[in-house]
Amino acid sequence: MSGGTAFVFPGMGPTDAGEAAAFLERDPVARELFGRASDTVGYPVAERYAEADDDYSEAAQVAFLVNCLALASWAERELGLTPELCVGPSFGGKAAAAYAQALGFEPAVRMTAEIARHTRDYFATAHPGVVTHSFVRVPGPAQAEIMHDLERRGIWHELSCRVDHDFVMLSLPGAELDWLDGRIRKAGGLSLYTMRPPMHAAAFAPLRRTVEREVLAGLEFADPKLPVLDDAGGAALTTGEQVRTLLLDAFVRAPSWPSVVESMLRRGMTRLCVTGQDSLFGRVPVTTRNFTVVAVNPRSALKGRR
Repeated sequence: MSGGTAFVFPGMGPTDAGEAAAFLERDPVARELFGRASDTVGYPVAERYAEADDDYSEAAQVAFLVNCLALASWAERELGLTPELCVGPSFGGKAAAAYAQALGFEPAVRMTAEIARHTRDYFATAHPGVVTHSFVRVPGPAQAEIMHDLERRGIWHELSCRVDHDFVMLSLPGAELDWLDGRIRKAGGLSLYTMRPPMHAAAFAPLRRTVEREVLAGLEFADPKLPVLDDAGGAALTTGEQVRTLLLDAFVRAPSWPSVVESMLRRGMTRLCVTGQDSLFGRVPVTTRNFTVVAVNPRSALKGRR
């Protein structure tokens, strides 16, 4: 195939623990990485993940990171893929940083666990009732009208992610969800998932400062071995300090996947290998109409073993 290949480490959503467990059982790299991750955090990650009833528990976040990296290794070994760059929208930035070797595996695992704890503690008291709600099939003018009406009513809100031109995530008080869903349906759209805790809003700057002071201050970031794209604007990050800033800005800045797509097209990418359990970035039209998408998840990896 002509053109370049990019590895995409997806944002995190509800995942199937059974599929991940089956992949772990049969893939030697996954077993090794889960063992190293368990040694790092001091508990059996796979077992805690399987037992968790929270989609975003600490163990679930660590397991997602490890699975993404194990699947990237599988794609290299089994599919012969070598990326020219990588990107990790939202949560995937942690995996992208580790894959590009801006951060070692164990430090990345420790960072992920500690960020999960600080995030849990922060939202236990801060921004009570605030959620991040995703919806699709709402055109830009209707999105703008919804946000204008919230502003007119004095309701705090922030755009928290743009997945496609008609697919966004909006942070706002949970008490407004019924109103928002009515407006979405009126515009011909569809409500999807409501995230608790919320994510990606400038209002969460205190959490960014805490993570910078309590977690990242003790970490050494190296220059990445391949470019890591900024998930908000698509710029190529080539220094360890830039990758560090990317991870911190994830708390306060909305990813823009269409901007990343434009950047990858300018850089000659024609194939995206999405390494992880993904229901968003590798499936939306802005991705599928511009690239050949290779979905590498636990299910496809098990089916595709040599």
